[in-house]
Amino acid sequence: MDNYSWADLQNIFIMQGFAGISLFSVLLLMGLGLAVIFGQMGVINMAHGEFMALGAYTVYLCSTLTQDYAPSLAPYYFVFAIVIAFFVAAGVGALVEWAMIRHLYHRPLDTLLATWGLSLIMQQTYRSTFGAREVTPTLPEWLMGSYSPHEGLDIPINGMFVLGLAIFVSITLVLFMYKSRFGLRLRATVQNRKMSDAVGINTGRVDRLAFCLGCGIAGIAGAAFTTIGSTGPDSGSRYIVDSFLVVVFGGAANLLGSLASAFGIAQAQSILEFFLEGTKGKVATLLVIVVALMFRPQGLFPSKVRAH
Repeated sequence: MDNYSWADLQNIFIMQGFAGISLFSVLLLMGLGLAVIFGQMGVINMAHGEFMALGAYTVYLCSTLTQDYAPSLAPYYFVFAIVIAFFVAAGVGALVEWAMIRHLYHRPLDTLLATWGLSLIMQQTYRSTFGAREVTPTLPEWLMGSYSPHEGLDIPINGMFVLGLAIFVSITLVLFMYKSRFGLRLRATVQNRKMSDAVGINTGRVDRLAFCLGCGIAGIAGAAFTTIGSTGPDSGSRYIVDSFLVVVFGGAANLLGSLASAFGIAQAQSILEFFLEGTKGKVATLLVIVVALMFRPQGLFPSKVRAH
């Protein structure tokens, strides 16, 4: 760092901060989905990253179809593709919950093994369908380029868009969880399942919709991911560990904790990886998290666990 002037360091920290915001947005969306599935339902979904990849591949398909059949819609398709990615991932999530997850509730280790097997199946499905090579959708022109407030500082436009998307989804999810009838039923089920059953709440339906919601948010994370990277069969698996770190470090089932931990992890990785060689930046970030969890194992913002 001795080779950098103070002005250079300021620009580096700002640019790496905005680069970290793109990663923060993806991790936040992934963490929000896991906060619903893992934090609220106790299901260890190791295939959560593959639902992210499903959303990314959905955007790629929408891009390809738009270019082939409706090129005039190229400037607008991406927004619709995000919505489609949500419903596709949620629909597949509904099928997985019905076929497998509903038989494994209250058995967290079984859900870990089953969803890990599911992740391998989904990866091979992507590999057989799209090939082993990574693919990239054609992004609209308005997502390209950067904003330069002054010389030496470039702020990527796609990063700002992804940040806005993450904030919008976060606010929508909070309102949905705390202002809607379904959110009330979900929180009641988390706090006391037997009492919720006794007062007439269909807890099985609540579980199914919650799993669909978590998978759908992962699909949105995949759509956001296409703005910062290429999509391959194993793209989702690269983010699954960081996503669980976001949820565990922030406090299971706590949306505010997921936001705070996603921001801290993303910014630390982005800045440290610039100054440290190879993966040393990520290792340093993980060490800080491990030490923090040793002193605060319940996470930054602990929440009540589900009573059965």
